[in-house]
Amino acid sequence: MGEAVIAIVALVFVLFLALGAYVTVKVVGAAKRGVDRTVAQARRSVEDTTLKARTFVQLGAAGELAQLRLKLRTSMRSTQDALHARVAEDASLKESLDLFGRLSVYGHELDDDLKRLETEPDKAHLAELLPDLRKRTEQITASADSLRRAARDRAHRIADDDLNALSAQIDIEAGALRHWTTEPSPGPAQTPPSWPEAPVAGRPAAHQTWPGTPQDGQAEAPGRPALSPTDPRPTYPWQKKARPESTT
Repeated sequence: MGEAVIAIVALVFVLFLALGAYVTVKVVGAAKRGVDRTVAQARRSVEDTTLKARTFVQLGAAGELAQLRLKLRTSMRSTQDALHARVAEDASLKESLDLFGRLSVYGHELDDDLKRLETEPDKAHLAELLPDLRKRTEQITASADSLRRAARDRAHRIADDDLNALSAQIDIEAGALRHWTTEPSPGPAQTPPSWPEAPVAGRPAAHQTWPGTPQDGQAEAPGRPALSPTDPRPTYPWQKKARPESTT
């Protein structure tokens, strides 16, 4: 019995250790991802600031390279943030995100080419490459801007449709609340007449009457009997006297 208790305690202790190790790994991983994101954002901010400074300081091909790279990075980042922010509310943007992912491949390639050419010592060769680099940058940023604007217009259209539907419902409800100004209020409800009583067995059907309706003959002479008594018959001398029925 004591060995079983010791085994159970040891098993629980091992489970607690395993759970603590798992939680620790998860927390460390989340912290590492947060640090990586912070470092990446800081690096991007420093690089963007450096590119902006180069556009004002450097002249010629080097300054134009900085402008192209800054334009490319700004357009791609803005489109990425806009799509990711709205995809949770609009599932149809998933296809747009897939297209943007394919476009990002060309964007990263162009960004790498522009970054590598920043250290190009041959300025003449760099000037020859600028038209193609400018064309690629315009094509990629135009596609990214188109996706971003379409997503923004779609969000505004959905919001406008919802607002119009809500306004229509409010107008209908307001009209229903004001119905007393156009429709007269109904009068007191009248009680419909009752059905006639069923005829009593042995009584002619003609005696079936509606409640509250005077019967025939009773309205004209309410106190008069149904049959008047017969007048006594006159007696004549030639008539025999009526014999009683008991006489044989």
